[in-house]
Amino acid sequence: MGFVSEFKEFISKGNVLDLAVGVIIGGAFGKIVSSLTDDILMPILSLLTGGVDFKEWYLPLDGKSYATLQAAKDAQAATINYGVFLNAVITFLLMAFAIFWIVKLANRFKKPAEPVVVVEAGPTKDQQLLIEIRDALRSRS
Repeated sequence: MGFVSEFKEFISKGNVLDLAVGVIIGGAFGKIVSSLTDDILMPILSLLTGGVDFKEWYLPLDGKSYATLQAAKDAQAATINYGVFLNAVITFLLMAFAIFWIVKLANRFKKPAEPVVVVEAGPTKDQQLLIEIRDALRSRS
């Protein structure tokens, strides 16, 4: 029964639940940013670059030429898909930028921590007695 109770205590801690909620929200947020990248920003970037689609940037390793990345995949050719990688990097940068602004905004609403005032306690009774003995011995010399 010890293992079950330990597991129950672990799961019921607030940090585990907060982490679970964060992971779920993060997954949904990732889908939003991916859609922003794939469906809004990349078409605009493609328009600005003259219709270039980053997803179609690839390097076939078999030396042959293919019309599209899908044609290379259909031919089971090994490819380096650097355009897909570029999309992933842009998605990551957008996500990091969005999270940066969310944290910055959240910190603006967060109450500043009150400074902790440390009051040094005076010497204990034993220490005070030792100080008096020390001073008395010094004054004898």
